[in-house]
Amino acid sequence: MTDDRVTRLIEMLDDLEADVDETIDLADEIAASGDRGLLPRLEAELDRAVADRNSYARELLGGVIAALGGPDRLPVLVRASAVDLGDDQDGLAAEIVDLVQADPKTAQRLLGPMTDDDDLTVANRADWALRFVP
Repeated sequence: MTDDRVTRLIEMLDDLEADVDETIDLADEIAASGDRGLLPRLEAELDRAVADRNSYARELLGGVIAALGGPDRLPVLVRASAVDLGDDQDGLAAEIVDLVQADPKTAQRLLGPMTDDDDLTVANRADWALRFVP
């Protein structure tokens, strides 16, 4: 898969007139590709979405990153989730919980140190996520 699909997804996430179903279908297609090589670009776009206060993009990109990266990407998702964009974060929260429960040892290894993060919001979000360790 080339970055063309990621570029198109980003364009759709930035376009208020883009068809929601098409956007979700493209995100699902990228997630199903298994192409972990896309993670650096997707994570950079997630950072941009958070900086731009785009909760819709954060939600969809978080899901794609979770699907491609698995539990190893928990720190990225927790940091993105720690920023209050005024949305309910149901989808992103569910992705985080699913990853924590899928691999509790990795979750504890990666998120445990984050509970002492200098950013109290990040520390609290990591603590919240670890409550879902079975």
